[in-house]
Amino acid sequence: MRILVADDEKELVAALEELLKRERYTVDTVYDGQSAYEYASTDNYDCIILDIMMSDIDGLEVLRRLREEGVKTPVMMLTARGEKDDRITGFDAGADDYLPKPFEPDELIARVRAMLRRGGAYIPAVLTFGDVSLDTGSGLLSC
Repeated sequence: MRILVADDEKELVAALEELLKRERYTVDTVYDGQSAYEYASTDNYDCIILDIMMSDIDGLEVLRRLREEGVKTPVMMLTARGEKDDRITGFDAGADDYLPKPFEPDELIARVRAMLRRGGAYIPAVLTFGDVSLDTGSGLLSC
């Protein structure tokens, strides 16, 4: 299983990389939003762990772009922004999971395992085929 970790805190990234490698995951790491977007766009990952507050492009924008392009890789937001509204914003942007910092390493691993079990289960809020759109949240159909 291949995981991308994107966070601007280099010490945290090193610790996450070690933790995930102990669990036998292959890990790529990046430290800014632009690199996160470029790596994640390849769609070669089974899971992405993404910080919100990064340079160049913030993690929410990276996630929105990926989802707009149809990348279905499960994404966990791992961030210091842990208020309810922040979590809702992350989920609405397309996150599959959201874990505020500080966190317990065993919980992070359990959440990664859960995301990997679900696989590429992301379904956009609005499904479009040609000129027909269905808002799955409201059930509204437009033509």
